[in-house]
Amino acid sequence: MMSKAAKIAVVALVGALLSGCYMPIRFDAEIEITRTGYYSVIFDGYLVSIPLFRGLREGTIPSLEEKEKVAYTLKDFKRDSAVKEVKYFRQGRFKVNWQRSGDLLRARMVTLLRRNEPIIIVKYVKETGLITVQTNPIAKSTAQRLLDNGLSMQGQLRVKTALQVVDHNATKVLEKETTIYVWDIKSILDSPPKINMAFR
Repeated sequence: MMSKAAKIAVVALVGALLSGCYMPIRFDAEIEITRTGYYSVIFDGYLVSIPLFRGLREGTIPSLEEKEKVAYTLKDFKRDSAVKEVKYFRQGRFKVNWQRSGDLLRARMVTLLRRNEPIIIVKYVKETGLITVQTNPIAKSTAQRLLDNGLSMQGQLRVKTALQVVDHNATKVLEKETTIYVWDIKSILDSPPKINMAFR
């Protein structure tokens, strides 16, 4: 049986996560990594502002305040030049199109949306010669609590590359001109996507 202190710790943990910024709930994302280290990332889908979602769900944010918070959030999104389109949907959900491309060997790391709260991470480690694409992992217990709070995740992530793949946990692999690694995400409880590629 969980002690009182442990219960307080769990509530604090979930509260901290729910006070974070954005979480993808429905999306289509495609990442391409070329043999020369150039990358492109396209994300199209819905992100939820967790504080806004929680406030609306709990009734602590009235309609007038919702408009103010939506305006602030839209402004926050538009500060990122990679955000090509953003619109408010409802209940803290925003429709976002995010695109970025460039030289990964120079950038070393690219994150959607922010480095301190990444959703998708693309990075190159010169010392190991590895290029990694992964999503930010969420502990199973925390994911279940988010699910209990009405938040889940569905979408597809594709990674296109001609580089040698060292390991991956893709749902399926499509052999075309460029190999495509596909993750069909059906729940926030699914294992987070990850792929390692060797850059020589």
